[in-house]
Amino acid sequence: MDFPFSSKLLGFTFFALTFLISPQSKAQDSITYSLEEMVQRAKDQSPASLRAKTRRENRYWGYRFFRSNYNPQLRLNGNIPSYSQAFNNVEQPDGSIQFREVNQNFIDVGLGLQQVIAPTGGTVSVNTSTNRFDNFLAGDNDVQTSWSGIPLNVSLSQPIFAYNPYKWDKKIQPLLFEESKREFVEEAERISMMVTELFFDYLIAQVNFEIASKNLANTENIYSIEKKRYEIGATFEDKLLQVELQTLQAKQDLAQAQLDLERSSLAVNSYIGLNQNAKIKLLSPNEIPDLNVDIAEAINYAFQHRSEALGFERRMLESEADVANAKGQRLSMNLNASYGYNNAALTWGGIYDNPNTQALVNLGISVPILDWGRNKARMSQALANQQLTEYEVEQERINFEQEIFTKVRNFLMIRDRIEVTKKSDEVAEKRYQIALNRYQTGNVTISDLNIAQNEKDTNKRAFFNSLKDYWMAYYELRALTLYDFENKELLYIPELEQ
Repeated sequence: MDFPFSSKLLGFTFFALTFLISPQSKAQDSITYSLEEMVQRAKDQSPASLRAKTRRENRYWGYRFFRSNYNPQLRLNGNIPSYSQAFNNVEQPDGSIQFREVNQNFIDVGLGLQQVIAPTGGTVSVNTSTNRFDNFLAGDNDVQTSWSGIPLNVSLSQPIFAYNPYKWDKKIQPLLFEESKREFVEEAERISMMVTELFFDYLIAQVNFEIASKNLANTENIYSIEKKRYEIGATFEDKLLQVELQTLQAKQDLAQAQLDLERSSLAVNSYIGLNQNAKIKLLSPNEIPDLNVDIAEAINYAFQHRSEALGFERRMLESEADVANAKGQRLSMNLNASYGYNNAALTWGGIYDNPNTQALVNLGISVPILDWGRNKARMSQALANQQLTEYEVEQERINFEQEIFTKVRNFLMIRDRIEVTKKSDEVAEKRYQIALNRYQTGNVTISDLNIAQNEKDTNKRAFFNSLKDYWMAYYELRALTLYDFENKELLYIPELEQ
């Protein structure tokens, strides 16, 4: 009779344990990443990538706002209503003041279509408006409501000899927007560089942990051998103590390697947007593409596609705009002209019956007669800043080219160094295994074995550091040229960007 109850209890206990343990087991599952996969994840989902995408969107809408300045603007304005009830002081023809009660309402509504004239900096508009006045204190024989309005009016406001911001913005703003699109691609490559550095820091931490684990196991094995030799009198106590110290040091090295591994894991997870508890395993990118980068070709790609190269042209235009602005402040003239119809009537429809012609032309002018050299100083300063910008841009062009030259040479040198470090790693590993085998047979001293072990560890770390340097230089070269030398394709094509 007890068996069914016991079976149910065991079943429930098994289910509960499975439910509680399963999430923890899944949390401990490791995720394997190659360098390419981690770089792609960082570009797609990392916080740095999301910030770059947000900046790109902000710049896009800023550019759309600029473009809207050149489109027609239809505006509705007015006061609906403007009611007033009060005692106001009213000046009489003889100059005296009388207080009169006022109870009235005024409504005005206007509709205007405005268009900027970019080549001249002027503005043309077509307008219509209606006004209504209500006097609530009017007598039975007085007019209580009256109307006035402008059925149609065409206006022009045109600065003369003035700085035209629309003309210069039309030259500068598209360059700024184009720079922002290229900067987004460059930012993606800088993210690649950053995640590559974190990738190899973690990979080297994994390698160091493996080295420390193997060294501890080997040292404990050597200590066991030395202990047996000491017991039979085949070695001295100082050698046994030396190996014991090495064993203790190996344990410390393993603890430090474990700490470095955890710290590197947290840094990688944080940057690429993974949970801090996620366990990741990295695949070492030992196979590298055989790239032969031509220096002249790299410099050409950089000048054609980098945002900084485009910024040289934009800064020169901005300095020209500053000079034009200084010139425009020497003399201020503005032409205002309008032509249309207006009328007043007792009804709204009466406004449009035989309206009167309305015309206006005026030319405003402001010329400084005595400014104590103010205009001359402003103009001279603008010209000096323009010349300074020319010198700075010229020097930055030289530095820009030299940077590409240096980075390409550095990349080629690192590429050649990898084969040497790889071969050195293989030779050092083989030498250590031979030394370890000879030590176990008593043909090599503990000092010679330690030297072989240190050389093994040093060369293995050197190989992985050279891999790190290569891939860092690889992604840096992509960021500096916006060109993929491995697949021979542009990373940014202006014609295809939206």
